[in-house]
Amino acid sequence: MNSDELPLPLSGVRVCDFSWIIAGPQATRIMADLGAEVIKVENESHLDSIRLGLQINPDKPSYNGSGFHSDFNRNKKGIQANLNHPDGRKVVEELISQSDIVIENFSAGAFARMGFSWERLQELNPNIIYVSCSGYGHLGRDSSYVTWGPTAQAVSGSTYMSGFPDQPPAGWGYSYLDHTAGFYGAIAMMMALWHRKQTGEAQFVDMSQIETGMVLTGVPILDYQVNNRNYSRVGNSSRWPAVAPHGVFRCASDDLAPESQPEQNEDRWIAIAAENESHWEALRSVLKADALLDREEFSTNNLRVRNQEDLNKAIDQCVRDWDCFELMYALQDVGVPAGVCQRTDDKMLRDDQLAERGFYQEAPHSEMGVLPYEGYPVTFSQARWRMERGAPMLGEDTMSVLTELLGYSADEVASMMAELAVS
Repeated sequence: MNSDELPLPLSGVRVCDFSWIIAGPQATRIMADLGAEVIKVENESHLDSIRLGLQINPDKPSYNGSGFHSDFNRNKKGIQANLNHPDGRKVVEELISQSDIVIENFSAGAFARMGFSWERLQELNPNIIYVSCSGYGHLGRDSSYVTWGPTAQAVSGSTYMSGFPDQPPAGWGYSYLDHTAGFYGAIAMMMALWHRKQTGEAQFVDMSQIETGMVLTGVPILDYQVNNRNYSRVGNSSRWPAVAPHGVFRCASDDLAPESQPEQNEDRWIAIAAENESHWEALRSVLKADALLDREEFSTNNLRVRNQEDLNKAIDQCVRDWDCFELMYALQDVGVPAGVCQRTDDKMLRDDQLAERGFYQEAPHSEMGVLPYEGYPVTFSQARWRMERGAPMLGEDTMSVLTELLGYSADEVASMMAELAVS
């Protein structure tokens, strides 16, 4: 069977998507990639702020010009509905009544205040699965608190773990916890679908974004529970087990950075780890720098760990003139764990592994044209995922959803558009 003829696992599932920013859209993107019909409900008066970020043409920003937004909302449909207009609310309620899942990632209680409590959702659709992804969840003393990815990361303990021992917590430069919450949200939706298939029961899924970050602190928590050792930041070093070298080292500059970011040419790094004496000897043989590395204070792992600061400076000198990729392959050839700290352009243009797996795939967007998108990192022997379109324009599918799915006539939709009930 041709791969394009393989089934989409979630074909036939419909998701009414009220989510915004990253965490919710990440969850529904996974559902859409796997074939679910995801219909994003928006309104210009309460815009998904990601629509305004990382514009393809920053000199002429638009609601539909963000590649960032398009990536998180690809393969979805989009409608605009005004919940403050009775006809707009009616449209949304009819959409919920014909959906399998409704999802939002507002603060706990916000969706209920909009008129969509769990009880109301069940009135509209007794079989509905309702997924709410809030910062703290709907239970507990902090349930009313508002969070963002970085603050949720801090509360979960992840921010404290990142950085060097003699400096304040560095945290993460990006809201990775938004993605973690999205992954858990997708798992929760599929679990609830399976449960409903087995039992016929609807379900309210209450997910705490902060708790999804707790698993990322699992090793330090386990170490504390088992060994009574408090966690301390170690930067790029390894403490348990203690081995050296174990870090990142600056290589030679190159001329391959994007023209818009020439300063990135100087920012070339490689990660190297020597977990045993054979790794250390192999590393020395590749670097051919006995004058720097053949020293008594580096002769055993214990001594290298004890003198790690001097060791890292010596290795920095050794690798400073190496092309990072040449050094990576040379070290890998002799069994030394090593990897280039890849930039975005490396991953998109130079990574043969990602290219062979077809990780980046192109899809059309109604305003920005054909763009490459990061893929779904799974292949199936008897199923597939899809990359059909970028994110919907604001309200791009309002007419088709209302006429083809909800049964309105084109004249009725036009009348509602004239009254700004939908757009």
